[in-house]
Amino acid sequence: MVFYIAGGDFSNAGKASSQIKKALKQLNVNAKSIKQIVVAVYEAEVNVAAHAWEGKVTALIGENDIQVIVSDRGPGIEDIQQAMQPGFSTASKEVREMGFGAGMGLSNIEKNTNEMNIESQVGEGTTLKFRCFYS
Repeated sequence: MVFYIAGGDFSNAGKASSQIKKALKQLNVNAKSIKQIVVAVYEAEVNVAAHAWEGKVTALIGENDIQVIVSDRGPGIEDIQQAMQPGFSTASKEVREMGFGAGMGLSNIEKNTNEMNIESQVGEGTTLKFRCFYS
C-alpha cells in the first residue's frame, strides 16, 4: 500500500492510517495492535503534513507484522535525539494554531511500535521506518 501526502494538507492526513486500519481489520488483526499501528501511522502522516513539502507512506503488511516506511522531501531534522523528546516541536505557529505540532509525534510513534529508525538529511528530507508485530 502506498499513499502520498502533500505538505500542509492536514485534511488528507489520516487517509493512509484509515486505509491501513481497514486492511488490518479484514485480516482479523487484534484491536490493540490495530490501534497502536494506526496511532503510529497517523502521527507520521501529520508530521509530513506539518514539516515537509511532500511525502510518501509505504505499508508492507505481512502475516505477523507490518512494516511502514515514511519518506519525505523537506527541511529534515537537525537533531534527531532532541526531536524524539516529548514536547519538542519545530512546528510553525500556524500549525500549532490548528491543533497540531505539540511535539508528541515521534515519541508516540516510538511508544506504539516494536522497531523504529529515523534517518534525516538537513535540507533534503527524512525517512522513518517502523515495524509492529501482531498475532
